[in-house]
Amino acid sequence: MSMRGGLSRSTAALMALPLAALMIAAFVWPLVAFLSVSLFDPGFTLEHYARLFATELYLEVLGETILTALIVTAVTLLLGYPIAWMMAKLRGRWAWIVAACVLIPLWTPVLVRSYAWIIILQRRGVLNTTLASLGIVDQPLTLLYTFGAVVLAMTHVLMPFMILPIQSSLRAIPEELPRAARGLGASHLRVFTSVILPLSLPGVMAGCLMVFIIALGFYITPALVGGPRTLMISTLITQQAFELLNWPFAASISTVLLVLTLGIAIVFRRLLNVDRLSLHA
Repeated sequence: MSMRGGLSRSTAALMALPLAALMIAAFVWPLVAFLSVSLFDPGFTLEHYARLFATELYLEVLGETILTALIVTAVTLLLGYPIAWMMAKLRGRWAWIVAACVLIPLWTPVLVRSYAWIIILQRRGVLNTTLASLGIVDQPLTLLYTFGAVVLAMTHVLMPFMILPIQSSLRAIPEELPRAARGLGASHLRVFTSVILPLSLPGVMAGCLMVFIIALGFYITPALVGGPRTLMISTLITQQAFELLNWPFAASISTVLLVLTLGIAIVFRRLLNVDRLSLHA
């Protein structure tokens, strides 16, 4: 029996087999191995999970990681939506220039961008040197290895993941809808809040979901820019696995982080479905 595209179901299944095998080997099997290590080393036990939730330090690290991810998501949304709006409205040369400014960070390694922020924020870095030359400060400010530095650097790295989905949703809005709303006497603010923003919510939800999930497991930027004072859950997993060689506990933390990520993705999906239903109602 052939499908609409002309391929039979058996042919389509055979073509999907390599991808399915790759997913099982690179994703499913490591997850099963991690879960088994966290539960069956040595023998069945929930000791590692109990240790995670019973230790105040680990709960603080988990809470700080979630808080950091929320703040980064909010900042990228506030800064990224106007840029996405600009990308959706511009045409010609300026559209290419703005798109290049957004996409170039994606082509630059995260390690390079993180070291660039170290150069900017260190005590004798670009920012402190500029402030001192302008007479704004007498002593160098402590900008590096702080919570603010982590949020700033992560926002810069993750900004494209917020801008691109929103820009795609804004471009998909028919131009006749805002024009009709303005023709009926609606102000620019009313057009934005009643027409443009609701129709762009799928892109907003997708961008927030991607940024939040990536920020939850971010390792390189918090480790370099935040230093030892800023301990994220990914740094804790690395310490337990490679420094303390406590693989069962590291696997349990990774499993909790995975469950948390899946739960957040399900919540975002339900919220997106609710928004779509409200728009069609």
